[in-house]
Amino acid sequence: MKNAGKTLWKWIKRLIVGFFVLSILSTILFRFIPIPVTPLMLMRCVEQMVNGEAPKIKKDWVSLKEMSPNLVLAVICSEDQKFSEHFGFDFEAIEKVSKQNDRLKKRGKPIKGASTISQQCAKNVFLFPQRSYIRKAFEVYFTFLIEIFWSKKRIMEVYLNVIEMGDGIYGAQAAAKTYFTTDAENLTAAEAALIAAVLPNPRKWSPAHPSGYIVKRKNWILRQMGHLRGTIQL
Repeated sequence: MKNAGKTLWKWIKRLIVGFFVLSILSTILFRFIPIPVTPLMLMRCVEQMVNGEAPKIKKDWVSLKEMSPNLVLAVICSEDQKFSEHFGFDFEAIEKVSKQNDRLKKRGKPIKGASTISQQCAKNVFLFPQRSYIRKAFEVYFTFLIEIFWSKKRIMEVYLNVIEMGDGIYGAQAAAKTYFTTDAENLTAAEAALIAAVLPNPRKWSPAHPSGYIVKRKNWILRQMGHLRGTIQL
């Protein structure tokens, strides 16, 4: 039994070391090459096949220079206005949302999140979108990794290339083509704001056919863009 315990512990240590080495090396590698596929994309394909549908992944990687500055600004205004300032986590927003969630839980309503763009990027690239403390711990770990090894520009570039923007639609270029029949670099401020407005639930809402709620969100994002334009540097 003692030898078996030592052998088991040896393999556990090897797995832990292997995980850290692999995660760090993959993070460094993805600093330079496009992300070929994400866990979420694979999960959606499985869901589609289970539902008797053909799996579909519509994506087209483009550099940040090939994206409209309107889209970058719209997403920052909508998702994470302190993106260029923080090191992966907005603790002020976390504290604020935590207090709001305490009130929402008492009313039996869904709780809100306070994930930054860095956290969402780390989750999309490396993890499955499951709600658990273990997954959250891994999200924190990978967020630190990309903040260490990637620039803010690279985080934004990856985020805007892999994020889900509709059923089987991933990334800025695919969204621009699908919803507005244009390239990501040509998106207007209004079009960019519509794409940003649906990101919380892109399979429910559509930038091409916005509901009244999405139109209100778009208008709010446009006002924020007007306030912050020229003040955010990546």
